[in-house]
Parts: sequence; C-alpha cells; structure tokens
Amino acid sequence: MTNQQEYHQDLKKVQDSDFTHNWVSSSAFLFYLQVACLVCFILGGCFMLYTKRYEKIQAPVQESTLYTPKYK
Repeated sequence: MTNQQEYHQDLKKVQDSDFTHNWVSSSAFLFYLQVACLVCFILGGCFMLYTKRYEKIQAPVQESTLYTPKYK
C-alpha cells in the first residue's frame, strides 16, 4: 500500500508543477504571453512605419506649372 501512496504523491507533485494540469499558472502564462506578443507587434509596426516613412521624391515637374512659371 505504501508504494501506491508514494505513486499518488509523486503523481500529484508532477500534476501540480505541470503546465497542462495547473489551470491557474497556465492561464496567467498565456495571458502574459499574449500581452508580450501584442507589445512586440505594436513596437514592430511602429518601427517599420518609422523606417519606411514617406520620403520626399524628386518628381519631374513642368516649368510652366511652378510657383514662378518659366515660359519659353
């Protein structure tokens, strides 16, 4: 009978420390994992917007449409 009691005690220890058997610790872990992923996603998006922002391009413009037009 002692072997069976020891087995149940060891099984209880394993289940208490196991991620899938402890609902409280697993839900807290998943919550913080979601928060961390959301923060990384937002910071990554902000970084990409900062590095790939619109740059002023030098487009060819007709001289007759300038602020001070030049006519031929």
